[in-house]
Amino acid sequence: MAELKLAVRLDAIPIDTRRPGGLKKALIAAAALRVDAVELCARQTVRPSELSDTGVRQLRKMLDDLNLRVAAIRFQTRRGYDNPSDLERRVDATKQALSFAYRLGAPVVVNQIGRVQPMPQTDGDEETPQPLSPEMQQLQLVLDDLGRYGARVGAVLAAETGSESGPDLESMLRLSDQAFIAAALNPGQLIINRFDVDEAIAALGNRIHLVCAVDGVLDFAAGRGLMVPLGQGTADFPNLLGRLEDLPYRGPFVVGRADMPDESAMAEMADGISYLRSL
Repeated sequence: MAELKLAVRLDAIPIDTRRPGGLKKALIAAAALRVDAVELCARQTVRPSELSDTGVRQLRKMLDDLNLRVAAIRFQTRRGYDNPSDLERRVDATKQALSFAYRLGAPVVVNQIGRVQPMPQTDGDEETPQPLSPEMQQLQLVLDDLGRYGARVGAVLAAETGSESGPDLESMLRLSDQAFIAAALNPGQLIINRFDVDEAIAALGNRIHLVCAVDGVLDFAAGRGLMVPLGQGTADFPNLLGRLEDLPYRGPFVVGRADMPDESAMAEMADGISYLRSL
């Protein structure tokens, strides 16, 4: 197997990057974890609208000095692209994030695209499928638009897994043959939403451009799923790495999750990186 490309979520590091000097401190902390790259959050860490060309050059220099690159830009919108509320503004902001990613040398922008409904089945013996719901038609149009825009600017939108099964997500993404939307595999989110990780890898295949190295477990007593440190959940990472190697997958594995406690975040990420390297 090729050496893993490891990255960390910068917004998981317990340093306020919005304060003076905070971004540099967070990048130094990331470099101390001995990873190749970082995932930047375009809503919390750095906002594209607030970073001038000079600011981008300064950020790239900081990254170069620390021997880091940007593996991805995370742009988590409050609503999916299936929701019509403020949709135009949300799409414009996503395009801005895609352009920002290109300026930083990042190939991928990660977001959950919205709740994907199962694709309509064919009607009896007819080969023509039933029409999509209005929400799914709207989602398809937005993804077509963002896919074409990404191709123009040089960065792709990656739909993060979790709110639907891998096959359902793939069915949505392949509706358009004129635009490309990638996938960001998040095993932990699939697990806590009771979806099969192997099934998702098989369905999404070469669409997977990034892996969110997150583990999860179902708490049947509480009736919900929980994100847990790598290796402590039910995600079978040795098998997962083998399945991805067969594709072959050569993208980054991003360690860190949004809900990590500040007091244990750095230790958990260090342990997660060691765990992945041991595999």
